[in-house]
Amino acid sequence: MANIKSLFVAGATAVAITFSSAAAFADGHSKNIVETAVGNNDFATLVAAVKAAGLVDTLASDGPFTVFAPTNEAFAKLPAGTVETLLKPENKATLQKILTAHVVAGNVDAATLVGLIKKGHGYKNISTASGDTITARVTKGGHVYIFDESGGVSNVIAADVKTSNGVIHVIDKVLLPK
Repeated sequence: MANIKSLFVAGATAVAITFSSAAAFADGHSKNIVETAVGNNDFATLVAAVKAAGLVDTLASDGPFTVFAPTNEAFAKLPAGTVETLLKPENKATLQKILTAHVVAGNVDAATLVGLIKKGHGYKNISTASGDTITARVTKGGHVYIFDESGGVSNVIAADVKTSNGVIHVIDKVLLPK
């Protein structure tokens, strides 16, 4: 796949969320997004998917990128057999579309996203690398949720995991484009 930066919609706003960073990512600053994910067992399915989609080099490039990273448990919530089917070579384009729906241009920390949400009167629409739009909302209690175009809702369970080429925000469901 061509460099993912070429897929970003002009004027896309990168995002991040305000929650505590996962302690398992203590060395995140010196590692890129892919190396950080590889170093955490909670992302084994995501890493396998990134490899199968041919996105390793792109997500290891300079970026910066903001990635909403689904955990293994998030992938497990998909219907039975979905992950296995997506990992097949003949489904590479579909897998790329799904994974790039989790990536936005730039490196924006949690405080910035919450500011954008407040400025947007409670929500912020964000263009993803797949060309889809996700919507970020924050509750009065400070929880950030990401809504995909298919009507799915994901909770941000850890945020501001800094890497050398961007930031990772951990989510509990896979975002699905239309």
